[in-house]
Formats: sequence, C-alpha cells, structure tokens
Amino acid sequence: MPKTEAEWKSKLTPEQYHVLREKGTEAPFSGKYDSFFEKGKYKCAACGAALFTSDTKYDSGCGWPAFFEANKGSILTKEDNTLGMRRIEVMCRKCGSHLGHVFEDGPKDKGGKRYCVNSVALEFEKT
Repeated sequence: MPKTEAEWKSKLTPEQYHVLREKGTEAPFSGKYDSFFEKGKYKCAACGAALFTSDTKYDSGCGWPAFFEANKGSILTKEDNTLGMRRIEVMCRKCGSHLGHVFEDGPKDKGGKRYCVNSVALEFEKT
C-alpha cells in the first residue's frame, strides 16, 4: 500500500523529503556519494529498491553521483520541462520517488547515458 505524505515525512529526513518527494536537488559537490567509490549497491533511500551498482558508477565531475546504467527495471523516466529546460527525470519504479535526471553526455563506450542522482536519494550497501 502506498505511503501518505505524512508517512513519508516521518520516515525521511527533511532533505531527503525535499529531494525524493518534492523533486528537489541537493547542492552540487555536497553529497556523501559524489566522490565515493566503494564496491556495493545503491538503493532508494525511500523504499530500499536496488537501483544502481558500483560497477556502473563513474566520476563525471558534475557534482552528483553519476552512473552509466541503472539496474534493469528499477527506474522510471519522465520528461521534465521545469526551470525552462527539457530534461528527463529519473524516478524509483517501486515508490515513485525522484532520484535525479538522466543526460545523454555519459561515456560513449557504455551507452552514452549519465544518470545524475542526488546522494540523499540513495543508500549504499557494501558487497
């Protein structure tokens, strides 16, 4: 059963709620996973769904964790025309929470995608 916004507010920190539920963005270079490269998996901070692995993470220099591929079936995308620009929003398929955006300027040899994800939208599990 889906959570109410009151339930999300009680589960998440204020910053997590702002990013995950209100589609906010954390400040660049401020997140704990931007320059973090341990082996493991990255899960949705809201619901725990497995989203990305460390094998697909790379240093894009954009100020947010970047991945060239998401786990199969783990995300949804939607056109986002806010802030006067066209972007593609990335959301958790399981709970619908906002994760970040995907761009077409990633590593060409890995498919060309750059999933730019807010650190507060993620939890890391070491493997």
